[in-house]
Amino acid sequence: MFSRLSRYAVVLSTAVLLVARVALAQDVGIVEKKVFAMPSYTTVGGKTIRDVKVGWESYGALNAARDNVIIVPHFFTGNSHAAGKYKETDAAPGYWNAIIGPGKPVDTGKFFVVSVDTLVNVNTKDPNTTTTGPATINPETGKPYGMSFPIVTFRDFVNVQKALLDSLGVTKVQAAIGASGGALQALEWAAAYPDFVARVIPVIGIGELDAFAIERLNLWAMPILLDPNWNNGDYYGKAEPVAGLAASLKSVTLDTGHWGWAEKTFGRKFAAEGKSPLAAWENKFAIEAALDGAGAARAKTSDANSFLYLVRANQLFSVVHKDSLEAGLAEIKAKVLFVPAKSDLLLVPDLARRAVEILRKQGKTAEIFEIEGDRGHLEGLLSIAKAAEPIRKFLAE
Repeated sequence: MFSRLSRYAVVLSTAVLLVARVALAQDVGIVEKKVFAMPSYTTVGGKTIRDVKVGWESYGALNAARDNVIIVPHFFTGNSHAAGKYKETDAAPGYWNAIIGPGKPVDTGKFFVVSVDTLVNVNTKDPNTTTTGPATINPETGKPYGMSFPIVTFRDFVNVQKALLDSLGVTKVQAAIGASGGALQALEWAAAYPDFVARVIPVIGIGELDAFAIERLNLWAMPILLDPNWNNGDYYGKAEPVAGLAASLKSVTLDTGHWGWAEKTFGRKFAAEGKSPLAAWENKFAIEAALDGAGAARAKTSDANSFLYLVRANQLFSVVHKDSLEAGLAEIKAKVLFVPAKSDLLLVPDLARRAVEILRKQGKTAEIFEIEGDRGHLEGLLSIAKAAEPIRKFLAE
């Protein structure tokens, strides 16, 4: 009887604690988008880029020791808007608003949280994104770089972020946490600056891109390359490869989902009632029409060349660019918490489990928490609240 009562008391106290945390949690409110500038930056590949600019935002306050920082790199098609709103009338807050804020797992009452727009960010037509990439004017020619822009890697993304933190006098990163491409950058942080980063939380991330993922990314790029308006990347000021870009973004949407979500959301319904695909070629299934619309909408604010550069950066990812995953992970000193999604068909959880196993064999602190659900890769963005308590606990260790 005592044992049962004890267990009941533990469950009850845990429930009360969770309710209290929810009650104390707040949003970060209105945030300001800022711009960080560098006179020049030399890439991992040895090329120099002049007048580098990236957007960034922050939540919380930097402490006197300047060591309470959490860096949040963003995902493939995202930007640095991880939490809060730019103005009250915004339709939605940043993508990880569920876990970033006062009293939330990434507690801005304790941490100074920084998020930065990547180099070659795809959202070049979004006024809240600042990036340097192929759509940027080359100061030497007065024209957009196009495909003459240097190939860049996640290490380059991280090095620019480090330069921003250096400009703020930051002495320590308590954690690097990101989703998808942001997870890969978080691992780059731990490998590139092992004595600077205490923890890393790769959400829907893996230790390196495997051959299957490399080719999948190639298929993402293919519609752009086949669009005649792409013109080898020389389309600025002309007709742009919007159709190819929309098709590429449609592929991203499908590949980051899961068949369970597709079946539950669309099934075999027609896009328009009574208009069967048997009757005419222009008649579509509901899922086709929905993803066509999503791709076309995203293409309006995106840049095709930047999409290609992001594909290459993802394909090149392997921790520390060593000859093996084991050698790359050996460079990491930080504690690691992998948060894969069980239904992820893009960066499959088996590869996260493999990285954890390697880290543990190397004597490192490596944990794993798997998100349940049928949203596939997108569980790490749309359902991050499911991992809220493991993240909170890990940051407190």
